[in-house]
Amino acid sequence: MELERGSTMIWTIDPAHSMLEFRAKHMMFTKVRGQFNKFEGTLDLDMQHPEKSHVEGSVEIGSIDSGDEGRDTHLRSADFFDVENHPAMTFRSRRIQHKGDHEFKVTGDLTIRGVTREIVWDVEVADLGKDPWGNPRLGFSAETKLNRKDFGLNWNVALETGGWLVSDEIKVLAEVQAVPSKEDAAETAAAESETTNKR
Repeated sequence: MELERGSTMIWTIDPAHSMLEFRAKHMMFTKVRGQFNKFEGTLDLDMQHPEKSHVEGSVEIGSIDSGDEGRDTHLRSADFFDVENHPAMTFRSRRIQHKGDHEFKVTGDLTIRGVTREIVWDVEVADLGKDPWGNPRLGFSAETKLNRKDFGLNWNVALETGGWLVSDEIKVLAEVQAVPSKEDAAETAAAESETTNKR
């Protein structure tokens, strides 16, 4: 049995080949970028009926990395993420809509600092493929925008020239590779081996 588009499988995010990045405006005119280095997620994917699929993920907020340790320490503090009391943020999908060729909208609940709000990801899914060792892989790109104040991240400083030090709107981007769960990968490999032996 080869991996087909009609297959329903549990996939897990491969963090070594994935990226979760955020962008915010600083002083109203330049963008500061950062990323989270530790995250995980599962994708219960029905390739034939993607609207029946489900996505869950968790991010270790203490792994935030904006390229400046002083800024990262501030972001981990109670002014922003309050990592001591809320070490992780989570996402759970509620519905998935097919918008076009390889394009989807994934709506779900994002929880930060104990506050849950609905957000929408714009997702572009790549074709299924295999790595050089014959292992199935799935890739996708996703982005969303959110207002940090909706989650209690309210700290800011007013500028003398008008405006604020940090923008309220945050853009989040993800580049993800996923691999089948160990159980599904083993089942698929065994089935493919059986098919090959019968030829």
